[in-house]
Amino acid sequence: MDFKTELARRALVIDQALNHCLPAADAHPSIIHEAIRYSIFAGGKRLRPALVMASACAVDGDESLVLPAACAVEVLHTYSLVHDDLPAMDNDDLRRGKPTSHKKFGEAIAILAGDSMLTMAFALLAGMGATGRVMPDKVVQVISEVALAAGTCGLIGGQVVDLLSSEKEIAQQELEYIHTHKTGALYRASVRAGAILSGASPDQIAKLTAYADNLGLAFQITDDILDIEGDEEKLGKPVGSDNINKKATYPALYGLEESRKLARAAGDRALAALNPFGAEAEFLRLLVQFVLSRDN
Repeated sequence: MDFKTELARRALVIDQALNHCLPAADAHPSIIHEAIRYSIFAGGKRLRPALVMASACAVDGDESLVLPAACAVEVLHTYSLVHDDLPAMDNDDLRRGKPTSHKKFGEAIAILAGDSMLTMAFALLAGMGATGRVMPDKVVQVISEVALAAGTCGLIGGQVVDLLSSEKEIAQQELEYIHTHKTGALYRASVRAGAILSGASPDQIAKLTAYADNLGLAFQITDDILDIEGDEEKLGKPVGSDNINKKATYPALYGLEESRKLARAAGDRALAALNPFGAEAEFLRLLVQFVLSRDN
């Protein structure tokens, strides 16, 4: 399997589904729908929805069956980025090489666009119960999983601790809390959603959860490293913003070389969790290497 080709295939499927399920840009009131589409179609890699699909395949599920859940996690992820970029949060002007939502549409519309995407994500999940293709109890379980990942036990909790940790020296435990909640929680929910909806066994779900937790940590450590030595043109945003904002990061606490070792160790743990799975989990394995070697 060529990983980039397969990721591109899944991204295209996801983009087509998103285009279908989102309100048209000219639907009244058009400015909010234009803002939603602007951020969602700004060029993301679609890793989280691809994880929903790949985890379904890893347990012999049907990726088309879990496509609404894949769209839901991408919409939710995009909401979090729009809000993270706001002046009250990270105060970023660029996202994926384009002006952030609040720079293009103003803060009020950016906030409302984020709010809209959060609620839209749960509408997409709930709609799966009406198709008759997924057992309602599985849909309810996934709604609960995604809600936990989005709330104070997940990415919002991680963002709060991240904000409170600015300009402070923090311990490893607190830094890991930020990363596993702000970033890792949605990776975990994405993988678990695909598995749950596909009827995975408790043991399969446990193994895939361990994979997701370590993948998310490897991703965020690598992200911290890229903020120091990444290419601004490839990243689509200025490097050094973590240092400017005095953010708590792995390089700030451990230095670059030790951070690389920690990222590789997390990647190794993610791969080990996939040992019970066969070739059907190959995309998940290749994703680990992609995350560790990525340059944007």
